[in-house]
Amino acid sequence: MLKLQAALAQEKQETKEMVTIYTKATRGQANKHELAVAHAQFFDLLKGLGLGIFAILPFAPITIPLLVKLASMVGVELLPSSFTSTKEK
Repeated sequence: MLKLQAALAQEKQETKEMVTIYTKATRGQANKHELAVAHAQFFDLLKGLGLGIFAILPFAPITIPLLVKLASMVGVELLPSSFTSTKEK
């Protein structure tokens, strides 16, 4: 539970930074590196939303780990970056 709490806290912080960067971008004040960071976080957010859909389905405790394992076997990362351990990176 502590790992989940830490990962969610990190996602929250990264999402705040993403919104700040996009706000700067609307004023033309963001550089390309900042936009790349914001886009990466946006895609992490979409990954989390995609897994959220599977969380409401029956047998989610079986389905989600199976999907993550199958996706990693074909080279697709389904989990947001804050949920992957530093050993895997």
